[in-house]
Amino acid sequence: MDNSVVRVPLDVPPAMRADYRDNYNRITHGTGRLMLMAGDQKVEHLNGDFYGPSIAPDDADPEHLFRIAGMARIGAFATQLGLIARYGMDYPDVSYLVKLNSKTNLVGTEQEDPLSREWQTMEQVTRFRAASGLRIIGVGYTIYPGSTHEAKMLTEAARLIFEAHQQGLVTVIWAYPRGRAVAEERDPHLIAGVAGVGACLGTDFVKVNYPEAKDGATTAEASAEALKEAVLAAGRTGLICAGGKETNAEDFLARLHQQIHIGGAVGNATGRNIHQRPLAEAVRFCNAISAITLDNADVSEAMDIY
Repeated sequence: MDNSVVRVPLDVPPAMRADYRDNYNRITHGTGRLMLMAGDQKVEHLNGDFYGPSIAPDDADPEHLFRIAGMARIGAFATQLGLIARYGMDYPDVSYLVKLNSKTNLVGTEQEDPLSREWQTMEQVTRFRAASGLRIIGVGYTIYPGSTHEAKMLTEAARLIFEAHQQGLVTVIWAYPRGRAVAEERDPHLIAGVAGVGACLGTDFVKVNYPEAKDGATTAEASAEALKEAVLAAGRTGLICAGGKETNAEDFLARLHQQIHIGGAVGNATGRNIHQRPLAEAVRFCNAISAITLDNADVSEAMDIY
């Protein structure tokens, strides 16, 4: 994508529009599509995603995430600022997206509706970015529409998106309908609704869970068709899908291809399916995902890379 075709939102001031274009092109490799390597699960899922019989021993060490991000072809690596501060000096060429809020999974929805508040302000991120010299090109934030606490998260998200755009940064909103008022988190109509919330917040990308197919259909193609409603609801906000739990590589790549070429998604945010593998395999898998996302590779071409 040429800089001239990046649609700069109007909350980016004129003096920062060139920076925004540069950051947008960097995070999408000039394609308009996003391959986001998600590494925020050390808080979200504690050590359950990083240590166990089906998980590569490499993953027990937080640096495994940075090793992958430093070697693979990704748009950006999303994780908490604290980890970036501890490891970023050894991985200065990685493009980072700072995850500004996180919560653990210890308190279940049956106990209390989810609430995830910001850890850092944009002013702190700006200071860290200047002092560290790292390539911080965006910020991310999770909202839980349907929670009784949604108003607090929506207010923070709106402010953070505005402030990030004022700095020329790209924004990604994780949008998961969740709470005791939510009967089915993966209902296609509900997923489309929260994608529309992302659009109203003004984010550049909204990350959603892949919806379940409508009317009891079970085929992968039916789920991809169901995604179309959310893509339309997101409008000029690019919709990307969460990678979900670790699964067979070929099945994952086939699903991703359908999400993009049937459903209309503009990329993915993948964590466990990448980092739970040994380093060399994780890098190859990252590159296979990027081939589909950024290069329009088909599944067989991506599997050759993997």
